[in-house]
Amino acid sequence: MSAKRIERPNAPDKSTIHQAMRYSLFAGGKRMRPALCLAAAEACGGSRNDALPLACAVECIHTYSLIHDDLPAMDNDDFRRGKPTSHKVYGEGMAILAGDALLTQAFEIAAQCRAQPRYPHRDMILEIARASGSLQLVAGQVADLEGEGRKTSVAQLKYIHERKTSALLCCSVRLGGMSANCPPAQLKALTDFGYQVGLAFQVIDDILDVTQSSEKLGKTAGKDTAAQKATYPSIVGLEKSKRIAQQLTDKAFAALKPFKGRAVALEALAGYLLKREH
Repeated sequence: MSAKRIERPNAPDKSTIHQAMRYSLFAGGKRMRPALCLAAAEACGGSRNDALPLACAVECIHTYSLIHDDLPAMDNDDFRRGKPTSHKVYGEGMAILAGDALLTQAFEIAAQCRAQPRYPHRDMILEIARASGSLQLVAGQVADLEGEGRKTSVAQLKYIHERKTSALLCCSVRLGGMSANCPPAQLKALTDFGYQVGLAFQVIDDILDVTQSSEKLGKTAGKDTAAQKATYPSIVGLEKSKRIAQQLTDKAFAALKPFKGRAVALEALAGYLLKREH
């Protein structure tokens, strides 16, 4: 996925690990995170080419998190993006290693981005590391695991969603802005937008899990209910969950007002999130 290929000695492309990495990375999906990164760069007057390494990096991290999330020790799912999950095809050990490799690959790709006057390489790499680390993405996964079968409050569920989903989505739009050397005011607006969109994305995922079929979703429907996971529909009901998703999306749109009509692609993505059916 990187803009510039790096040759690796003694690492043939047909090796099992690279097959496993490609299997999940190119299995399809909405590519929402890289799309948000590129759209944010454009909203700030930047170049897609400058944002591309960062967009690819966040997709690698997202895919690694899905591979690990599907493992028997985690959510134990047999399907992802309409195909058998990585561990069903390559075995649990290879799936774990494929996820590990994609996480590492993300930083290799991100390191090839172009530094900006306001945002040196250090800042961009730090942004990715924080969003995917033990206080954000991993913390959300931990809280999700520990919450299975337990009574969960809305505040606790929001904590999970903020970290498991919103953190990387927010990181994606921030990286897009950084690649365009955006001023602090624009970065703050993108941060607010990414946070709200991230929460809306997960609330809608919760809704779809109980309203759509496995064929429609491309993954096993009803898994959250079966695993006794906390979701918005299970805590506040389906109709209120839909209202919350709409409110979060409205806040995301409001956050884009400082761009004065230049964030058309970001607005389109936010609108798509609310209306999607899978």
